[in-house]
Amino acid sequence: MAQFTFFGGKGGVGKTTVSSAYALECANAGLETLVVSTDPAHSTADVFDQEFGDEPRSVEGYDGLSAMEIDPEQEVQDHLQDLRRQLNSQLSAAMVNEVDIQLEMAHQTPGAYEAALFDRFVDVMRNADPYDRVVFDTSPTGSTLRLLALPDLLERWIERLMDKRERSIDLFEKAAIGKQEPRRVMEGDPILARLQGRKERFEYAGEVLRDQSAFYLVLNPDELSIRETGRSLETLSDAELPVRGLVVNRLTPEPEPHEEGRGATYLRDRITTERDRLEYIETAFDTPVVATIETRVEEVRGSILEDVAGDLEISVGDEPRAS
Repeated sequence: MAQFTFFGGKGGVGKTTVSSAYALECANAGLETLVVSTDPAHSTADVFDQEFGDEPRSVEGYDGLSAMEIDPEQEVQDHLQDLRRQLNSQLSAAMVNEVDIQLEMAHQTPGAYEAALFDRFVDVMRNADPYDRVVFDTSPTGSTLRLLALPDLLERWIERLMDKRERSIDLFEKAAIGKQEPRRVMEGDPILARLQGRKERFEYAGEVLRDQSAFYLVLNPDELSIRETGRSLETLSDAELPVRGLVVNRLTPEPEPHEEGRGATYLRDRITTERDRLEYIETAFDTPVVATIETRVEEVRGSILEDVAGDLEISVGDEPRAS
């Protein structure tokens, strides 16, 4: 069962609109649905005209639909504080200040954002029992791909750290003199326990992403978006996370046949260009186009969101679970 659905793509292509519309489609089909925004722009509140926070909240006016917005910057700070608390309980006072400096530096480096957000992703997935479907409106492609590639990468890294820690403890015990007891032993070592917990977390995330998740990419009919999508398809394929479909968003609506003038001519020329690009998308990529969505004049919310949901040709699939 694909309980978790991810919508990715470069910034500004309309991921929030598409993910919100799909979540609404799932809810309308009787599936208890949660839409999770991890995009720093946080447009979910605009789509539903309602404020959301770090915990799921029912969307007013829609049965079976809840939403939450994760603040990536806050997640980085929470991640830092959590590490500080854990290390302070395991290190000597002399080392605490130096470690604190190193942590501050580490959380300003590339990857800190992804690591913190990854932990929050796992928390959401582990607490998803109340929902039949969880829809992730993810941050722009580069960050998302690094995030989704983390489980296997970090699992291997943790295994190396555990091996080094075990060898270190073994050498320490062998160096113990006389009847002196070693300060740390293999069984009950807090650092090993921490590493083992992280390893199990990454294993869980890898299994869920491979076996219970579906991935879709949103793009616009422009060359930059198409190139970015091609790179994303390759990256996700290498991570053994195949994309099920492409959603081409913001296609130009065709003017009425009787309309003439400069504006109508521009629209028809643009439509011709977009059709050529859409044909390229359909032939150049093995991944099928599962929806084409026209640009709306007004903001996508309310009845317009319902219309966009109707444009999606993504199967809702699973029946709601028996209560």
